[in-house]
Amino acid sequence: MRIRIVDAFTDQPFSGAPAGVVLLDAFPEDAWMQRVAAEVNHAETAFLHPITDNSEKSKSADWALRWFTPAVEVALCGHATLAAAHVLAAGSVRFATRSGILTARTAADGLITLDFPTAPLTPVEAGPALAAALGAEVKAVHHTGPDTDDLLVELAGEKAVREVVPDLRALIPLSNRGVIVTAAGEGGGYDFVSRFFGPAVGVDEDPVTGSAHTALAPYWAARLGRDELTGYQASRRGGFVRVRLRGGRTELAGHAVTVIDGALTAGLLGAGTAGDPLHVA
Repeated sequence: MRIRIVDAFTDQPFSGAPAGVVLLDAFPEDAWMQRVAAEVNHAETAFLHPITDNSEKSKSADWALRWFTPAVEVALCGHATLAAAHVLAAGSVRFATRSGILTARTAADGLITLDFPTAPLTPVEAGPALAAALGAEVKAVHHTGPDTDDLLVELAGEKAVREVVPDLRALIPLSNRGVIVTAAGEGGGYDFVSRFFGPAVGVDEDPVTGSAHTALAPYWAARLGRDELTGYQASRRGGFVRVRLRGGRTELAGHAVTVIDGALTAGLLGAGTAGDPLHVA
């Protein structure tokens, strides 16, 4: 069975956010996909299969898509969706997911634009436990809604975001998925900076989190007065995410690079390969 590792939100290998991508004929047991994701041990692995039936639901999507961290399945993931679209190399593709229909468009230059639901931001109280876990001054906190279920936390400035060293164990009970820390950009060709910590789902720090930008886009659009922005995720690998806010939808754009293309040879449990044999380039 063919498996790829794709670096997303970058045009250079060994940067951006790495994701596993596995094409299937149908979804096998959840436990098998979870074991594969744990073996890949990147923030997310995407599993997808073509939709071939004639139901009304299938007419709205081309592929069914699910995402697993090394520990759990998640409801929404940006960088693994970008990676999946890169592997499919289609001009336009529609994915059926737990968060509804998501589309990806690939331009001639390889730029992939994802169409995701905009996160509904709700202000919440910044309790002392959050500031203590982050070891940083907290300016504002918002919950990002049911699809991502994160806390978006604005810190005092870009330096604070880059230098924060959170107590990961203390973050676990504070959010169901993760904590986004962010601040306005201070030069460097981007409008805002962020980092993402998700120890509750087995991801201590995600290199580049596309789904977090569905919350970062409306947050910074309201403060900067523009609907088209560029975010930089200041992890060790780092990556840029271009965002465009369109009311209830947010477009996320970036490039991707395949860095590993190989074979998964153990523990297949009868999973199919979507007509994707190893010898296909």
